Amino acid sequence: METTQRQTYLDWLRIISILGVLFFHSAMPYVAEDSWHIKNAQTSNLMMESNHFLHLFRMPLLFFISGTVSYYMMQRRSTLNFIGLRFRRLFIPLLVGMFIIVPPQIYMERLANGYHGSYWHFYASVFNFVPYPKGSFSWHHLWFIAYLFIYDLIFAPVFAWMVSPKSDGFKTKLAALAHGKWVYLLMLPGIIWFTFLSWQLPETNDLIHDGCYFVYWLFFVLAGFICIVQPKLMDSLERNRRFSLTIGFLSLVTWEVMRWNGIEPEHPGWHFQNIGFSYAFTALRPTIAWGWVLALVGYGKRYLNRPHKTLSYLNQAVYPFYILHQTVIVLVVYYIVQMQNESILSKYIYTVGITFFVTVLTYHLFVRPYALTRFLFGMKPLEKESQELRIKNQDKNTDPGSVIIQEPLASSPV
Repeated sequence: METTQRQTYLDWLRIISILGVLFFHSAMPYVAEDSWHIKNAQTSNLMMESNHFLHLFRMPLLFFISGTVSYYMMQRRSTLNFIGLRFRRLFIPLLVGMFIIVPPQIYMERLANGYHGSYWHFYASVFNFVPYPKGSFSWHHLWFIAYLFIYDLIFAPVFAWMVSPKSDGFKTKLAALAHGKWVYLLMLPGIIWFTFLSWQLPETNDLIHDGCYFVYWLFFVLAGFICIVQPKLMDSLERNRRFSLTIGFLSLVTWEVMRWNGIEPEHPGWHFQNIGFSYAFTALRPTIAWGWVLALVGYGKRYLNRPHKTLSYLNQAVYPFYILHQTVIVLVVYYIVQMQNESILSKYIYTVGITFFVTVLTYHLFVRPYALTRFLFGMKPLEKESQELRIKNQDKNTDPGSVIIQEPLASSPV
């Protein structure tokens, strides 16, 4: 079963996810323990706990939604056409980010650590292609785009098969997972993989040394693709949304109570250490992630599947916003952390506010209006956007929860 109906709730969830990334990265200069590009002199343990919670499911949710986007982009396209589209929408913006957007972040970090050279003197070191942190060549927060591009390259033939009539038998079998609670079998591969490999292969986001997390994120992409290719699975997530939230909530509370009381592997105050306990504790993290992701998708499908006049604008803006936002944060924070008499909370609020203001205006004034910048940031050409708006206006009498357009969800490629 295939659908070309616009799933509006996925648009809203993607927008909410990117806003979550803004709040997460804006907090990084002020959280305790975690290292970041620029740190405030005073840090907050409570803000660190909030970021830990967001980190458990913010990227899994984005990868899940990206899997649904890949499905819609594959509609009416061959494997090679799909790869060409992903090259334009993901690889080109990644290159732009690595040579234009990310270097200012590294430069400001160097300044904070005592570097005194000009930006242009620093920028020449980018072309030495020495990986960060030893060098100045990095994708920083754009690792998400790099990983998604590689996933789509590898699985393009599989995606093409799954959207074709050749896979009708497989999709019929997938429908069996929509009964009862069987849909939660989709969680098991990711939980098992993370549980047994995350200690040996911690998260790096550098691809080369990120064997555990590279596959872990992939499970969310595949789950998103599978759930949208067989819509009965999405219906099941909607029906079972309370159960998903229960899984996410109880596993989170259990994990936090254990952490806050020192009941965790390698904690010096906990003497009942064994391999089974270590694996059980580790399994809580991916369980939290899956529970919250599936709950958000289920609740989103139930309550967010409705259009709004601002949705088209927001849906185009989120991808350039994601590319730009961390550079703005680092630029702003470099000066904010030098203010000695301001509280952490006031610095954080100002970081969020000014980053949102500057990033949105940069997109609106310098990215959105021009064909070249739209191309460099992975957006659709202006002509195609205008054509789709005309189609949308002609279809005003269509069911508002499922407006049919030529390329649903593809105005933002992630």
